[in-house]
Amino acid sequence: MDWKLELVAIPVSDVDRAKAFYAEKVGFAADHDHRVSDEIRFVQLTPPGSACSIVLGLGITDMAPGSLRGLQVVVKDVDAARVELLGRGVEVSDVQEFPWGRFAFFSDPDGNGWSLQESNRE
Repeated sequence: MDWKLELVAIPVSDVDRAKAFYAEKVGFAADHDHRVSDEIRFVQLTPPGSACSIVLGLGITDMAPGSLRGLQVVVKDVDAARVELLGRGVEVSDVQEFPWGRFAFFSDPDGNGWSLQESNRE
């Protein structure tokens, strides 16, 4: 039986600001933006080529905005991904090399922490 991670909730304080950051600056596809009620708004975004999406909105999670750390996106070329993010106005760290791989790091406007990991997998 396959178990597929398909959706990760991201705690944010300003849904519109976060949606703009992920869609316009990071380059995620804005898949859905649906207001169910005054208390619930569901915004789903997907990284290019990913089978897993993120969701942010109102009434989605009780985590504190900015409290999520360790989100990781795998890319073929971390240097190119870093340059792309910088060109879109995202503050991203220099590429760091560890025995387990090459990484660059960035945060969303609330401080949720992301890493870009270079992978040679096809």
